[in-house]
Amino acid sequence: MSPELQIRDRVLRALALNRTPGYHFAGHFLDFSFDRVTEPEVRMTMDAGPHVAELNGDVNYGALAVFADIAMAANVRAGHTPATRLATVQMNLQFTGAPMTGELKIESFLQGYVDKITSRQAAAQATVTAHGKPVCFAYGTFMVLDAPKGVALYSMELRKRGEPPVALLDETELKRDERKVLALADAALAQSRNGSAFIHNFWGVSTHAGSKGAAGKLMNGPHVGNRVGHLQGGVTMALGIASAQAALPPTWMLSAVTAWYISPGIGRVLHARSKIIHHGRLTSVVRTEIFGRNKRRVMEMMTTHAHKAA
Repeated sequence: MSPELQIRDRVLRALALNRTPGYHFAGHFLDFSFDRVTEPEVRMTMDAGPHVAELNGDVNYGALAVFADIAMAANVRAGHTPATRLATVQMNLQFTGAPMTGELKIESFLQGYVDKITSRQAAAQATVTAHGKPVCFAYGTFMVLDAPKGVALYSMELRKRGEPPVALLDETELKRDERKVLALADAALAQSRNGSAFIHNFWGVSTHAGSKGAAGKLMNGPHVGNRVGHLQGGVTMALGIASAQAALPPTWMLSAVTAWYISPGIGRVLHARSKIIHHGRLTSVVRTEIFGRNKRRVMEMMTTHAHKAA
């Protein structure tokens, strides 16, 4: 089967899974395997297929951010109920530069809860590996929240590799939002034929460089939303990372990301604004701000970049 047909089938299968409430389309599309989920330890795997690959074959940084976000949140959620709503407060990713190809594995461990505060916040840390080598070290904090008014939350369905496959939806049976997601996928596949990565096109991430930085935007929708309809936290990081990378020439490699989640990702279009605050010979630092509806600040991000070897 061609990569295009693989991606299209993946979209239809994710739409079928998404008809059962509790998770979200983005998670079903990335198709993580929840191999072990306990409060102390979570183990998950994901494939670096054409649906998430950059042109060099590496997994997209944003897809990896979703992977880490979901894994570390699973530690916290396992200590409450499967339907518990969490908000990511802060996340840090440190990359090693090793190839992010093939099957990626993550091991995540709960570090504990923050004392003497009015909210319930927990911290977790994780290591992502590929081909037996670490590719990313992650750290995150998560807040336990009530469901938004009028929104019912259901338990997340944690699928594992080897479970019976879910039948694809027939395109004639698709509902309005499902038809929209499939149309976005078809448009992204058409764009990809011109030599761009499918995942950027599908998530609607576009960037352009300026004299002292860059700007980016992302078209929001059901294909990138979380369980309550806000932009999924890892996808928010995908927008910020793409904008930060656009601020520097391709001779620079992303080495680390620290992101602070300030408000929900709400709005038809989310905008990113990146500014180079240090441009050295070996390292550079970029500050990125992300805004949603009514220019409300959604995220603050700092990224460090290292000059690539010749």
